[in-house]
Amino acid sequence: MDATRLEWLSATDAARAIAEGAVSSEQLVEACLARIRAAEPEVQAWQFLDPEHALVQARARDLDRREGRACGPLHGVPVGIKDIIDTADMPTEDGTVLHAGRTPDSDATVVSALRAAGAVIMGKTVTTECATYAPGKTRNPHNSAHTPGGSSSGSAAAVASGMVPLAVGSQTNGSVIRPAAFCGVYGFKPTHGLIPRHGILKLSRTLDHVGFFARTLEDIALLAEALAGHDERDPDTHPRARIPFVRTAAEEPPLTPQLAFVKTPVWDRAAAETRDAFVELIEALGAQCEEYELPESLREAWDWQRTIMEAEMAVNLDLEWDKGRDRLSESLRNQLARGREVKAIDYQKAITRIPILNSGFEELFSRFDAVLTPSAAGTAPEGLAATGDPAFCTLWTLCGMPALNVPLMRGENGLPLGAQLVGARHSDARLLRTARWLVSRVQAD
Repeated sequence: MDATRLEWLSATDAARAIAEGAVSSEQLVEACLARIRAAEPEVQAWQFLDPEHALVQARARDLDRREGRACGPLHGVPVGIKDIIDTADMPTEDGTVLHAGRTPDSDATVVSALRAAGAVIMGKTVTTECATYAPGKTRNPHNSAHTPGGSSSGSAAAVASGMVPLAVGSQTNGSVIRPAAFCGVYGFKPTHGLIPRHGILKLSRTLDHVGFFARTLEDIALLAEALAGHDERDPDTHPRARIPFVRTAAEEPPLTPQLAFVKTPVWDRAAAETRDAFVELIEALGAQCEEYELPESLREAWDWQRTIMEAEMAVNLDLEWDKGRDRLSESLRNQLARGREVKAIDYQKAITRIPILNSGFEELFSRFDAVLTPSAAGTAPEGLAATGDPAFCTLWTLCGMPALNVPLMRGENGLPLGAQLVGARHSDARLLRTARWLVSRVQAD
């Protein structure tokens, strides 16, 4: 196998090659480290990286295989971890100087699951400040003058630039889908509560989701299957039978999928080239895609999401506010200040709207397999002072629906332009199957 191209292997192919003995985990990690050395000075995706520690893990995985010990589905495959997710053997600093040098005592549940699956924890990827809006150092791998998005900026950029085949992030508004769109990779935000969040910086119990990035749909399914589960320390997870993500995502749909093109009440924020691109996409899909108009009254949902997010952030970051607000960014201080002023009645009203919203979407999902809508207003904005508008992700995050960025298009400037597929709650595997059909259909045209 050509060792000079190992860094661009998919996780699925890499795991298979390692299991078959065609390549070692050490070779794969060495190739990824070489790619990091070449690309990191410009992309700056990593907050913490210890190459020798990554190689020690890889050699241990190779020894396990040689000695006949059980190998998991991600055996020997390197994975990047957003720096708000606890790792017992690496710092977790949450993108803030207030947590500088923080080293947890134990792994987050998702990190434990990755280790159990045989993954190599490559290092910690850059996050925005406390996974909010103030950018970190990461740049868009397609054009370093543009933002990679946020808050999972390093995770998306590391996968897009060939540093690792997989990376884990989080989303409270648009922090997986938007950077995946800007960086041109698949980004998956599963149904709320599907993946345990224990050991991850808490912003909003109502809105926080674990998400992840890959360059192929097969890899998204592989990672989803490894991470989905129950943890009693996360009260929003529940015991459930194992979901066959890999098998389902690879199947042909029993019926040709029907997609609902949904502009949402924030369509006025879409760039002209985004509008034009979706007109072309919908025309190409023909009878398999139909425009579905949401009521204008749903515009209030964006206010409900902000009320919930900022009120819960104010509680969860209360210590940071009390002890170090002068060292927080202006944007985060403003969010926390607004959150501290939210009235209990307004918060409760916003919370009660979520099941009502989901009930209202039942008719849509009885007719359509998925919603098709932009992942972001356009391509990655120029400049590094902001991470872009999350508005096209807000409604779906509030409702806890599974969402996937599909890297289908390019803007006039050559940067990626993402399409977002959204499914009904708990239809995650079916959503990946629909995405596979969509990609095949577009490529065939």
